[in-house]
Amino acid sequence: MLQPVRGTHDLLPPEMRRHRFVCETARRLATLYNYEEMATPIFEFSQVFHRLGESSDVIAKETYSFTDRGGEGLTLRPEGTASVMRAIVSNGLTQSLPLKFLYMGPMFRYDRPQKGRYRQFDQVGVECVGPFSPQTDVEVLALARHLLEELHISDQVVLRLNTLGDQESRTKYRKALVDYFTPYTSDLSEDSRRRLAQNPLRILDSKEACDKRLVVDAPSYGAYLNKESEAFFEAVCKGLEDLGIPYLVDRALVRGLDYYCHTAFEFVCDTLGAQGTVLAGGRYEGLTAAMGGVDLPGVGWAAGVERLWDLSPLATPKQTLFYLIPMDDQAASKALSLCNTLRRQDLCVDTDQGGGNLAKKLKRADKKGARAALILGEDELQKGQIIVKDLVAGTQTSLEHARLPAYLKETF
Repeated sequence: MLQPVRGTHDLLPPEMRRHRFVCETARRLATLYNYEEMATPIFEFSQVFHRLGESSDVIAKETYSFTDRGGEGLTLRPEGTASVMRAIVSNGLTQSLPLKFLYMGPMFRYDRPQKGRYRQFDQVGVECVGPFSPQTDVEVLALARHLLEELHISDQVVLRLNTLGDQESRTKYRKALVDYFTPYTSDLSEDSRRRLAQNPLRILDSKEACDKRLVVDAPSYGAYLNKESEAFFEAVCKGLEDLGIPYLVDRALVRGLDYYCHTAFEFVCDTLGAQGTVLAGGRYEGLTAAMGGVDLPGVGWAAGVERLWDLSPLATPKQTLFYLIPMDDQAASKALSLCNTLRRQDLCVDTDQGGGNLAKKLKRADKKGARAALILGEDELQKGQIIVKDLVAGTQTSLEHARLPAYLKETF
C-alpha cells in the first residue's frame, strides 16, 4: 500500500478546518494592519535562494533543487522572503514604498521530520519593505502577537528578542568571534567549522553539545554594538513595553539566514521538542539588491501553519449540514431540484442515495454530522410539503417547500 512521501502529510477535513482557520485568521488580521496578500511561484531560479549565502543550513543542506528539461537550475522555495523580494524587483515595485505584503503557501526543505515540522509545509508570513524605523519593527511584532492571541496560543510562547546590529557592528563582532573560536577549531562540530569561515554568528545558534560548551564563554555582542545599533534596539524594546508585549532579551539568538540585521526575534514554545520556534523573523538588508534592484530595508516574520494549528484549539467550524432523504424514486427526482434551490440560498445540503428504511437513512444522516434531516416521501410530494426532523432535539415539523429556506436559516 502506497504511503505519503516521508516528511509530507495529507490534510484530511478535520486538519483542513484547523489549517484554514489559521490562514483565515492571519488574512483577517493582516488587513487591519494594511497588509495586502500576494503569492509567488513555488519554484524559482536557484540563484534567488543560493545567492543569499551558503553558510545557512537552509541553503547549504535543505533545498530541493533540480535541473529542468531546458537546463535551468530551479529550486522549490524553502522560505518566502526571498521570493517576495524577487517579486518586488521583477515587478518594478521599488518605487511604490512602503510595501506591506502577506503571503502564505507551501515551502519545501529536506529536513529531519519531527513534531510540527515537515519537508513540505505551509507558511504564513508578512514583509514590510521600505521603512527603516524601530516603530515598524514594533508594529510587525504586534501583528505577530495579535495572531498568536487570536489563535489562543500566546500564553504558550515566549518572545525572545535580540539585535544583530548594523554592518559595522557585525564586522567587529565577526572578527571577535573568529579570534575566539579559532583556537578551538578542532573542538567544533563539522557544521560550525564551516560556519567559522563563512558566518561565525551562526555558531551561536548551534544545537551541538560541543559547540554549546564553547558558546558559553564567547564574546557578547553587546560589547561590539555601536551607538546607533544600541539606540535602535532600545527603541524597539521601549515600543514593545508601551504596547504591553512581554519579551526576553536573548543575546545568543541569531537567525538561520544570512541577510538579517538589527532586530531578530522568535516566539518559542517548549512543548514542540528541540525545535520549538513557532514564529520567527527580523529585520534584513541587501535582499532587493541581491535580486538586481536597489537596496531596500525590510522587516518581517513567518510561521509554520502546521505548528500553529497543532498548538491552537480552534478550527473553522463545519458548516451546518442538512440531509435530504427521498423515500422513493419519485421523491429522489424532486430532491435534486429542492437541493439546488437550497444551495442557491447558501445552505449546505447532502442527499441520501443509499437503500434501506427510514431508520437506516437517519443513521447515515447522523453519521455525516447532519443537524437536521429533510424527509421527502409520497405523502409529502402530494401535499407539496417536507418533514424537517431536528436530529439533536428529536422534534419534527412539516412545512411547504417555499418556506423551507427561511425556516432552516431561522431555526438552525
